[in-house]
Amino acid sequence: MNTSIYIAKRYLFSKKQTHAINIISGISMLGVLVGSAALIIILSVFNGLEKVILSLYSNFTPELKIEPRLGKTFNPDEPYFQALRKDPRIVSFTEVLQERALIKYADRSFIGTVKGVSDDFLKGRHLDSTIQFGSFTLKDKGADYAVIGATVQGSLGVSLKDQFTPMQVFSPKRTAGNSTNPMNDFVFRSIQPSGVFGIQADFDDIVITPLEFTRDLLDEPNRVSSLDINFKPGTDLDEVQESILEKIEKNYTVKNRKEQNTSLYKTINFERWSIFMILVFVLIIALFNIVGSLTMLVIDKRKDIAILTSLGANKSLIQGIFFLEGMMISLIGCVAGLAIGTIVCLAQMYFKLIKMGSSLSVLDAYPVAFKLSDFGLVFLTVIGIAVIASGISARLSVRQLDELKKDL
Repeated sequence: MNTSIYIAKRYLFSKKQTHAINIISGISMLGVLVGSAALIIILSVFNGLEKVILSLYSNFTPELKIEPRLGKTFNPDEPYFQALRKDPRIVSFTEVLQERALIKYADRSFIGTVKGVSDDFLKGRHLDSTIQFGSFTLKDKGADYAVIGATVQGSLGVSLKDQFTPMQVFSPKRTAGNSTNPMNDFVFRSIQPSGVFGIQADFDDIVITPLEFTRDLLDEPNRVSSLDINFKPGTDLDEVQESILEKIEKNYTVKNRKEQNTSLYKTINFERWSIFMILVFVLIIALFNIVGSLTMLVIDKRKDIAILTSLGANKSLIQGIFFLEGMMISLIGCVAGLAIGTIVCLAQMYFKLIKMGSSLSVLDAYPVAFKLSDFGLVFLTVIGIAVIASGISARLSVRQLDELKKDL
């Protein structure tokens, strides 16, 4: 066995003359353990939240979205789009027509977005997971219904139990501006709400209606704002996106989910790395306790160091002993921390120990999701900081080596 490793291991587990060194070494190891466990727990919970948020967004954000490069609407009956509908890889091909509108309920009003969708909108989506009240019903027994965002419901005070007070949706006429009465410049249609969904502020001001209702409101019998397409699992979306772009030339844009929600993905990444850096700073403080622990150990082992030097041990061997001891403290704390963090996450995953604390939340407990890369990131971060802290301590161990020889 390597001499430095053997002696470092003996120093780590043997009883020191100064009892405080054992305490400080234990505190150092405990600090690394807690820091490592906290890192893996927080990152795993953040992964779970990210997964849930993106899954909720995916209910309203298609895998590919085709929009006109110029203008607000286009004709979806062009030959290429008709052929694209028949692609066997497609799960849903939704025609969407949306526009800002004035929404009134009783004596309140709100400016939001009316989004008309074709029947394919309901295919392959877990829309019930977004519902806070009511149900996700757009058509029933020949009648049209609307599903409204939580912001709309809160602003208008909509009651799903009141079947006698419908919502009124107002949109300007194409010939607006020619009438002496401003209200004559608007078209309005009434619709009964069937449910309230909640995701995030970007979506919660939307009123989702059947496409036919929105076409009638906006007087757009044929045109749409976008085509929302979802594919079967395993489809190469990048390849499909490139293929569509080649065939529709420069008249349209084709965006994947990340391109549709660039701010969301940037925010998720920013928050993730912000949390990571804060916890790493805490971990740095914990790991640098090793410097104090090893410095006191050097003082405690002055005679041993002098004896080893007299027997022919060079500075590299002495430095190696204290460097390896610092690394052992960090490694044991890190591995134990990762193990404890994993156990805590598994307990949360299976037993839902910590609740979200909101009756309106789509989740009853904090979600957890593991990523192998997180374990590697935490391990390498701890070891990297430990190398610096242990290196500093090792250099201090030989700084006064000549004085130690004289003392002997």
